[in-house]
Order: sequence, then C-alpha cells, then structure tokens
Amino acid sequence: MKASTRILMAALALLAASPAAAQNAPPVTRLRGTVAAFDGHTLAIDTREGTRQQVTIKDDARLSAVVALDFSAIRPGGFIGTAAVPAKGGDGLVALEVVVFPEAMRGTGEGHYSWDLAPESSMTNANVDAVVTATTGRSLQLSYKGGDAKVLVPPEAPVVTFVPAERSELTPGTPVYAVASPAADGGMATGRVVIGRDGVRPPM
Repeated sequence: MKASTRILMAALALLAASPAAAQNAPPVTRLRGTVAAFDGHTLAIDTREGTRQQVTIKDDARLSAVVALDFSAIRPGGFIGTAAVPAKGGDGLVALEVVVFPEAMRGTGEGHYSWDLAPESSMTNANVDAVVTATTGRSLQLSYKGGDAKVLVPPEAPVVTFVPAERSELTPGTPVYAVASPAADGGMATGRVVIGRDGVRPPM
C-alpha cells in the first residue's frame, strides 16, 4: 500500500468511528481549534471551547490536510461522509460539511450515527445515489447498510477531501482537528491530526 494511501486511510478513520467499533476502543476526545504551539512532540491546541489542551503526537502519527472541492466533485456512485443536523420539519438532514472519500476508502465507517460537531448533529458515511441541483437548493440522496438519507447541502457547507501533510505545517494559528485518547502518563496522545490548509479549516 502506498504511503499516501495509508495517510488517507488514517485521516478518514477520524470520520469512521462507528458505534460498533467505538465499543471496543478507548474513549476519545475530538479536539477542534488552532495550534498554540508545537515543539515537535507536544501539540498545544486552543480549542473552540476556549481551553488550551496539550496533546502528545505519537512518533508514528499520521497527518493529513483538508483541501476544498467544488460541489461538482460529489457524483452519483461516489462515497462521502457528512456531518449534518436535522432539517426543520423533519424532512431529511442539512449538511454542515461533506467529505468526498477517495475510491480506495469506499465503505469506511459506513452508517449513520451521532456526532459532536454541533448540537443534534450526526455523521453519515454513505453511497451517493443521486445528486440534485435545483432552484430549491442542492441535495444528495444517500444509502448505507440498513438505511438511507436525504441531505440538503447549503452553499455555506464546505466540501473537502484529504491530502498528505507534514508536521512542519503545525505552526501557531493553524486550524487543526485531532482525535486524542488517554496516555499512560495521564495526559492525552494522538496518532491522527488533520490540518487546515490554504484557508480551509478541518470542518468535521
């Protein structure tokens, strides 16, 4: 397997923690914020909640960056992940973001489960059955094992994918997203970090 593919697999695993898998995994904390400092080993994150969290980046940690895509990159037959909230009136979901998965990652974390990006948010990793662009808005018809979903994608919802990144990009002020677990020393450690690039924040 190519190194770039391994990096993408690791990055996409951040979005793929289904409830079944989570039952057998250590508790995780999703950290969203900006880099306060990085010494090559310890990453300090100023979180969106207004706290500063120190996280040890494991020696074998894999980093990736998010880059923007046009909505047209979402095509029938593709596989995507979307954090979303219930639509008003209960007619489907409204996307907060959309991640377009590389073909090699098809099926990663497939399903629909709760998420913590926003109140009442969920994550749906699913196949794209139809893409509709109309005067009433843009929407996706999705299907996954055991269910389906209709997702409205508003103009402000970012559409992104992943590319490999380097630790040198962890400079103060850089937006980041990391999934951390308790470490043996009582702190927190992460093997997965997503970095914002070119003005794009990790939207997940």
